[in-house]
Amino acid sequence: MRKNSIKNTRINGEVQRELSNIIRNEIKDPRIHPMTSVVTVEVAPDLKTCKAYISVLGDEKEQADTLAGLKSAEGFIRRELAHTVNLRNTPEIRFILDQSIEYGVRMSKLIDEVNANISDDADGEEKPE
Repeated sequence: MRKNSIKNTRINGEVQRELSNIIRNEIKDPRIHPMTSVVTVEVAPDLKTCKAYISVLGDEKEQADTLAGLKSAEGFIRRELAHTVNLRNTPEIRFILDQSIEYGVRMSKLIDEVNANISDDADGEEKPE
């Protein structure tokens, strides 16, 4: 199976949906922040490994605690995934912190600040030529 095949894309979506349900409803670890979401999942073509990109709404300590909680519950998550998704092999899951959402919010704020400064300069005093 190729990496970008239709079957692999479908498996990625199904694993992502089930991981989200397991993290949200099944895990009772207090280290895992309630605002944790699975951004994307990449299952290897041989179905042996899986990279799950996780986004946590919170500071660095909450993000580190959430990753530690997910890594300690990895066996439970894999077993639950095996029960819900019918695959030949249940992939070994690696959780990776995805900070692209925070990066996008920070860039948006910077752009808004620049636009506000430009409009203030245009409304304010005239520049000498």
